[in-house]
Amino acid sequence: MRRTPALLINTADIELWPGGLLRARSNADARALTRARWVLRRKRDGRYLAVATAHGVLPLVPRLMREDGIEAALDALDQQALAPVADSTLLPLSGLQQRLAQLDINADGYEAATGLALEAEPAQLHLAGFDRYRRPLWLRRSAARGWQRLQLAAAAEGVALDAISGYRSHAYQLGIFERKRARGLAVADILQVNAAPGYSEHHSGFALDIGTPGEPPADESFEHTAAFAWLQGNAGRFGFQLSYPRDNPHGIVYEPWHWCWRDGSPVG
Repeated sequence: MRRTPALLINTADIELWPGGLLRARSNADARALTRARWVLRRKRDGRYLAVATAHGVLPLVPRLMREDGIEAALDALDQQALAPVADSTLLPLSGLQQRLAQLDINADGYEAATGLALEAEPAQLHLAGFDRYRRPLWLRRSAARGWQRLQLAAAAEGVALDAISGYRSHAYQLGIFERKRARGLAVADILQVNAAPGYSEHHSGFALDIGTPGEPPADESFEHTAAFAWLQGNAGRFGFQLSYPRDNPHGIVYEPWHWCWRDGSPVG
C-alpha cells in the first residue's frame, strides 16, 4: 500500500492535503478522493478544488484554472515531486492588509497596542497526530516532535493530554472574526479573545491548544486540572511555554490551554 505523505503543502490561497485524510462530502468527492495522492483545498472556505492522482490533476470545480492561487498551488505540487521545500520556508504576507482592512483594524496601531508580531504561515507542515475531534493536527516539524514527546511523557505519568487545535491559516482566523461579527459581537470584543488575522501564534505552526479528556475545550477551567499542573511543571522540558498567562502584556484573556513551542532543542 502506498504510504500517505505526512506533509501539508501550503500556499497563499490553497492547501495541498495528502490523500486519505479528508472526508468525502459527496459521492463524486468519494470517488475522486479514493484515487487522490493530494487534494487541493481552498483555504478561504475549505472547498475541494481538485485531486492529484497518479495520472494527473482531476478538477472538482468548474473552471479550475480561474481559481485564485491555482498556478502557485500546482507549482508547489510540482516542486514537492522534485524536491520538498525547506522546513523553514515561510509564505509571503500577501493579502494581509486587505484582511485587516475588512475588520477596520489598523496594523500599526494594533501592533503598538498589543506587542504582538506578524506571524507568517509556513510553506509546509507536518502531521503531528490527530486532535480531540479526529482532525489531522498540523504543526511545524520541531513543534510536532515536541508535542508527541510531551504527550507520551505525560501519558507515562498517568496524565492524558489531547490537542484541541494546531495550525490555522490567516484565512481561517478571518473566518472566526466574520462568524462572531455575524452573531453581533464587536471587533474590539473579539480581539480580547482572538488575535487579529496575521497575529495569532497558530499561524506559525508552533502553537497548539491543549486539553484533557472530559474537560471543555479552550476553557479557563483547564487551569484546575491535573493536566495543567503537569504542563506547568514539565512543558518547558519539551520546548513549550504558556503564551498568555494572567495579566499578559498583549491584552489577551488568560489562556491556560494555549502553549507554543519556542525551544530550539527539545529533549530526546
